[in-house]
Order: sequence, then C-alpha cells, then structure tokens
Amino acid sequence: MTDTEAHGPLVLVVDDEPQMRRFLRTSLAAHGHRVLEAATASEALMLASSHNPAIILLDLGLPDGDGLNVTRSVREWTQVPIVVISARGREDDKVTALDAGADDYLTKPFGVQELLARMRVALRHAAPGPPQQELTFGTLHIDLARRLVSRDGAEIHLTPIEYKLLTLLARHAGKVLTHRQILREVWGPGAVEQPHYVRVHMAELRKKVEPDPARPQWLVTEPAVGYRLREG
Repeated sequence: MTDTEAHGPLVLVVDDEPQMRRFLRTSLAAHGHRVLEAATASEALMLASSHNPAIILLDLGLPDGDGLNVTRSVREWTQVPIVVISARGREDDKVTALDAGADDYLTKPFGVQELLARMRVALRHAAPGPPQQELTFGTLHIDLARRLVSRDGAEIHLTPIEYKLLTLLARHAGKVLTHRQILREVWGPGAVEQPHYVRVHMAELRKKVEPDPARPQWLVTEPAVGYRLREG
C-alpha cells in the first residue's frame, strides 16, 4: 500500500504488526513521505527490488524469516539506507544488525521525532554528491585533501591510525559504527576480533580532539556496540 498524495521520499515499512504499520504510515505521511508497506520478509524483498524505495524501516521479527536475512539480501544489490525498528533491545542484537548492513537501529517504543531525525541522517548519507574535502564539527576541522586536523584553529598532530579512525567516523557522522566495522576499516579484516585496539586508540584520540576527554562532545560511545561522531 502506498500513500499517493505525498511527494516526499518513498519509505518501505516492513513490520508484521498492523498497528505499527498504521502508526508509521500516518506519522510518515504527515511529514510528506510516501509509504509502502510489507508484512513479511518475502514481500519486503519483492517491494524493495520493484519499487526502489529511498529508505527501509525494518522490523526483525517477521513471520517468514528474520529481518537480518532481509538486510543481508538487500545489501547484495543495493546500499539503500536501512533503519531497523525492533523490540529487541540487547546490545548484541544491535551489533548484529549493524554488522549485517543496517545503517541505524531504533528500539521500540520510539518517538516520531527521533525516527525522523535518524531517517534524515540515513538519507543524507545516501544522497549522491561530490566528495567533501573539508569536514567541520563545531570547532573541530578536518581537511581531507591536506590531511590536516585542527581544533580552535590550532593544528592537532595525529598518528596515522588516529587519523584513519577520526576520518572514518567523520565520513559517517551521525551513524553508529560497530567495533567490528571500525576494526575492519582501520586495521583490516584480520583484526576484527581485537576490540581493545579501538578502545586504546579512541582514548588517545579523545585526548587530542575533545575539550574534555572525560566527557566527550564529539566522539560518543554507544555502549557495547561501537562509536559515533556526533553531528551539529
């Protein structure tokens, strides 16, 4: 089912609960989104391939399969943003979903404004555009072309690992990256079972870029999941 009167991005809502689909349909349509609905994994995959949605909101507990398998299947052919909406609130559930290819994870119940904010971040990351050469987060500035990092106008000297860690988070600002994702991108596939690498280097990085490393303003910990560079 699609809302034909709205003209915003097409959202595929995948949830087997009619009440949740109705809530999301009404809330999203009120903010200009078009909504497509699926109640099963097989229906979700069919609609994702035939309608090319701008973003997918995906429940994990589906009657004919796990939403994780939907995520993995979708990731075989498209990078459409996937925001998991699930009653599973354990950290390892979140990590598994993010490692499977989801862009974000919201635990039910959640507020409409938080959902819309997460969707905006995911859609912004998916929007095509020229690669950015400079990134700014408050007083923290990253010049990717010159490989320079500064805070309050003063250059910060980072090790190669610290620079890779910071720029990885900066390129995905607002998005949670799991320990495994960070290890794979910064240290390589052989390091994915070494989470202490991330903790040690993140502590050193915070000392250099955060005004108060004990209360990080930008490099935020998602407990037992990973890290996120806060936008705005």
